[in-house]
Amino acid sequence: MTISSSTPTRLESYVCGSWTAGTGKGQTLLDAVTGEAVAVVDSTGLDFAAIREYGRQTGGKALRAMTFHERAGMLKALGLALLECKDELYALSTRTGATRRDSWIDIEGGIGTLLTYSSKGRRELPNTSVLLDGGIERLSKDNSFSAQHILTPLQGVAIHINAFNFPCWGMLEKLAPTWLAGMPAIVKPASQTSYLTELMVRRMLDTGVLPEGALQLVCGSVGDLLSHVDGQDVVTFTGSASTGRMLRSSRAIVENSVRFTMEADSLNATVLGTDVTPESPEFTLFVREVVNEMTVKAGQKCTAIRRVMVPRALVPAVQTALSEALGKVVVGDPAAESTKMGPLASQDQRKEVQERVQELLTETQVWFGQPEQSDAGASGAFYNPVLLYCDQPMSAKKVHDVEAFGPVSTVMPYDSLDEAVALVRKGQGSLVTSVFSYDPSVVQHVVLGMAAFNGRILVSNRDSAKSSTGHGSPVPGVVHGGPGRAGGGEELGGLRSVFHYMQRTGVQGPPTMLSAVTGRWVAGAPAQTEGPHPFRKSLAELKIGDQLITAKRTVSLDDIEHFAHFTGDTFYAHMDEEAAKANPFFDGRVAHGYLVVSFAAGLFVESAPGPVLANYGVDNLRFLTPVYAGDTLGVQLTCKEINPRSSAEHGEVRWDCEVTNQNGDVVALYDVLTMVAKSWEN
Repeated sequence: MTISSSTPTRLESYVCGSWTAGTGKGQTLLDAVTGEAVAVVDSTGLDFAAIREYGRQTGGKALRAMTFHERAGMLKALGLALLECKDELYALSTRTGATRRDSWIDIEGGIGTLLTYSSKGRRELPNTSVLLDGGIERLSKDNSFSAQHILTPLQGVAIHINAFNFPCWGMLEKLAPTWLAGMPAIVKPASQTSYLTELMVRRMLDTGVLPEGALQLVCGSVGDLLSHVDGQDVVTFTGSASTGRMLRSSRAIVENSVRFTMEADSLNATVLGTDVTPESPEFTLFVREVVNEMTVKAGQKCTAIRRVMVPRALVPAVQTALSEALGKVVVGDPAAESTKMGPLASQDQRKEVQERVQELLTETQVWFGQPEQSDAGASGAFYNPVLLYCDQPMSAKKVHDVEAFGPVSTVMPYDSLDEAVALVRKGQGSLVTSVFSYDPSVVQHVVLGMAAFNGRILVSNRDSAKSSTGHGSPVPGVVHGGPGRAGGGEELGGLRSVFHYMQRTGVQGPPTMLSAVTGRWVAGAPAQTEGPHPFRKSLAELKIGDQLITAKRTVSLDDIEHFAHFTGDTFYAHMDEEAAKANPFFDGRVAHGYLVVSFAAGLFVESAPGPVLANYGVDNLRFLTPVYAGDTLGVQLTCKEINPRSSAEHGEVRWDCEVTNQNGDVVALYDVLTMVAKSWEN
């Protein structure tokens, strides 16, 4: 798709396997800088019931047939392909009013999220299509009846209704966990900037990487799409709280208990600590962050700072510093290198911001800016930064309830840390609050006081200044969302967001059947002890349940003392008989737990070169019964799980290791993790 500067392009939706134009007159979208027509958007005539069904039947089946690693590889391929065409996306992004810096957050920030989830999928998830949640729950003494929680993809579609301010990142940050989980998606971008979303979707489809039906795009209204959803579908929404509440109460969503997550506008805050002075590095960082959050994306970020809490004694210094910094902000054409801040996304958006500022002015006064003036081009949607001041914020209401979604913030003084916390809480739930302080006691007081009212809290000071991602930057590994007014949802947060698109199911039954369902050996399931040592088998030969019963080894007092002196671990329970007996857990001197693990390895390791390439860890190690001099140890080692890597000539094998004494008591239980070659010439 190429958008002409003179003739608006009619956007298309990608549904049911083809690009389709609406049949109505449509809505004309304007360039935020010049006011020229950019595109026409319309979804009239689309069959939304068929669109949903196509995603479920075609895209869903294809994605569920893939493993987590295959889906992760798909995300990586998409991310790398989008990086190749980023200049095209940057050029079009300018027409939304975004500067180069703004576009970087939206475009490369979104691509980075795809790549991060790709990495997480390959590093933190198995190369299977079933995910285990927790360990086995033993429901009988003889292991004949147990339970395992599993996570499997929901078999509907994920419908993502996104906001205008991040037409790329807003889509990709939701698609990454959706696809990694194994669900197809229908994306509905906000109309105002949908031409940029449409271009990115075209480039993703051009790669041929996505299974057909995995991604559909609706440019324009979603029509009656939400009336067709059921309990296997997921709906996500980013936008105003009022619209979100309306969608959440849709009949089909309520009646079918459809998963609905909302990320709504919120009055995010920043708190300047009582320990800070105008000479402190934290003061400079604080001023820089407030100005940054007011001007990046022209303040059109759901995470932007709307309320600025400062100790009352610092009000004059803050006023001077913020006013000076804002006075240096250059507002203009976002394509110009000297421009610090571009226009709002539309003239309608500018009008709404002006109206909200007028409401705020009933409780505030202007510190900086001219609320009614919009310089830098009357034909565009420009609006200069406005800084307000509310002297009595504890008794005010609008400053904690009305959001001007643009370059507008309100400074509020506080007289104690408890009052600062109370002011943050008055926002009724936020996506993020930041704290600028170098005093741990101040940070502890404020963070613990307001954590329940925030989805994320950023602590910033001189120690993290160079590495911090900043107040308004959601990152893939940390939760994005918030309670109350912020919508009550969670996005990102690493694998937490992936699980939102999966069903947790408790499977109960005998060990043999649980092993078959989960692909992981369970104690009590059949094991194979015949044949060569399991460490002599490559991944091509190794099977779940392959087991080794080792020879025995008796632990002597000399072993214990040698291990103590050799390692330097001369803890009294290993060296002093009387002191050990006085310990409520022991009957006398005991062997070191790590000596037991070392002896166990000596019993099960095959020493000759072979397909087992390396030991890379131990999970869930527990010492269950003390080992004394004279005890005889044996090991049962069972192949528990095989996880081949799709991009390497080896994979991970998890071994169940059970160490017992001469009485059959389990003295140690743990998982051994090894790297094993996919093939090996013996």
